[in-house]
Amino acid sequence: MRHWPLLDLRLTTPRLELRLPTLDDLDRLADRAVEGIHDPEFMPFLSSWTDAPAEELPGRLIRSQLAALANWTPENWRCYFMIVHEGQVVGTQCLRATDFAVTREVGSGSWLGRAHHGKGIGTEMRAAVLHLAFAGLGAESAISSALSGNEASHAVSRKLGYRPDGHDIVAVRGRRVVDHHFRLLREDFVSPVPVEIHGLDACRADFGVG
Repeated sequence: MRHWPLLDLRLTTPRLELRLPTLDDLDRLADRAVEGIHDPEFMPFLSSWTDAPAEELPGRLIRSQLAALANWTPENWRCYFMIVHEGQVVGTQCLRATDFAVTREVGSGSWLGRAHHGKGIGTEMRAAVLHLAFAGLGAESAISSALSGNEASHAVSRKLGYRPDGHDIVAVRGRRVVDHHFRLLREDFVSPVPVEIHGLDACRADFGVG
């Protein structure tokens, strides 16, 4: 896109393409959400957004994704990549930061359609955005969190070299839950897969790194 090259940013790994969303991508992402993201008995998110009625969930999801783009500033950004596997949008991986030019720290969050769990995609897609953060943007640290019981997210953090970094007590669906925090330092990250970054030079300023 000539006037906002951020939308041309892409990451590729052996199995995945990570790209900023088109409107068609958002339609497909909403399909994955309606099909199911997690066991209905367990809520892995701090905000129980997947509890929305099925007829309301797609619209809420799409508006949230569009809001992240509309409200993007170099001082406060949320980069939601569509995860494309074998030509299909299967989930989303977020990389986010506030005052990145100063803090050099990023956070992340993600989800996959339930049919795509257990294939190593979660590790590969988070490795891709960590490579963008450390090798592409010059981050010094990355943080993540996962609720007790979200073993898949905990496992990805361990595989990628994160270390425990405290916890919070939160309310989820009206219940007391521990939210575990993790931190990964630049020098501790070794990507388990090769990652290629496409189109970053044209949009560095959007991330606050000029």
